[in-house]
Amino acid sequence: MNKTITLANGNNIPILGYGTWRNVNPKECVDGVKWALEYGYRHIDTAQMYGNEELVGEGMRLSGVPREEIFLTSKLDNPDHGYENAKRTIDESLERLGTDYLDLFLIHWPEVAGHEEDWQEDNIETWRALEDAYEAGKLKAIGVSNFKVKHLENLLPNCRIAPMVNQIRLHPGLNQEDTVKMSREAGMVIEAWSPLSPIPQMEEDEAVNAMTEKYQKSIAQLLLRYCVQKGYVPLTKSVNEDRIRENAAIFNFQIDEEDMAYFDQWQWQGELFF
Repeated sequence: MNKTITLANGNNIPILGYGTWRNVNPKECVDGVKWALEYGYRHIDTAQMYGNEELVGEGMRLSGVPREEIFLTSKLDNPDHGYENAKRTIDESLERLGTDYLDLFLIHWPEVAGHEEDWQEDNIETWRALEDAYEAGKLKAIGVSNFKVKHLENLLPNCRIAPMVNQIRLHPGLNQEDTVKMSREAGMVIEAWSPLSPIPQMEEDEAVNAMTEKYQKSIAQLLLRYCVQKGYVPLTKSVNEDRIRENAAIFNFQIDEEDMAYFDQWQWQGELFF
């Protein structure tokens, strides 16, 4: 649980994150964050869009874990693109979370309503607000989310501080190889959201079920371990205490090369993207 990856600016990001998407029930959200920190997670991921920043902040405080030991991420809501909007809403996130800095802040989506025709300029202008907040010490690292190759090709030549993270949907059957390759070449750490999406289909997969017996691990644990061995930072979410604890138990085994290869070529039957 102490394993980290070094970002381009030298800061360290814990390799396993606790996500809070859709966690809007007050008790469930607060308890989930508190349990995650009690079971050793030190990376908490939220977003303005999730509508739960206050609850996440409360869970952090109730955990008793010192703020400086927690890597906290939030993301820009789609209506708040643009320099002035982003600058203002970063401060609002800090207030809601009850902290004077964020360890990571991301542009959540590259193409948003109202900017279908000018998303290129919109992303550049919005990114300037993140750069300024980074230089002011409000954000310890900055990055993007759901940016594909065309979005990176537009942003990278037009920023003075390169994104340090790209958070994208990744799991077997959705490899996004071109985006991963370009992000890494630009020095970004890759975060994987929704890494457990294949579970319903994999429950019917004989080879995967054989792996659960071989490693004495659940499918969820195998998928999270797969991400870690690929060098991704997986973000896993649950409000069930036992699952939160189970999802953290992925650092005492190694998936064999042939099983990693099976996951690499596995065909997903779900929706192909977002």
